[in-house]
Amino acid sequence: MANKHMGSSIDDFLKEEGVLEEFQARTIKEVIAWQLDQAMKEHKLSKRRLAAMMHTSRTQVDRVLDPVDGNVTIETLQKAAAVLGRRVQVELV
Repeated sequence: MANKHMGSSIDDFLKEEGVLEEFQARTIKEVIAWQLDQAMKEHKLSKRRLAAMMHTSRTQVDRVLDPVDGNVTIETLQKAAAVLGRRVQVELV
């Protein structure tokens, strides 16, 4: 029996399985968390110090850096990015 997914893209496969949007959202969260983590390392900032500079809790910083359970607002991401000398850019494509 031929593989029904042979020759299709990963996006096609995930769409057929009904999980494309979930995987895209998680990937975006992972990239943002990684970029923030890298910026923290560049600035030699701990989570505790970043939280203080953001006027928030360390728990909130943990949420920002957690791509799986990190359900945070764009405003919080903007605040973290600003402290690190960055900005958040969102676009529809």
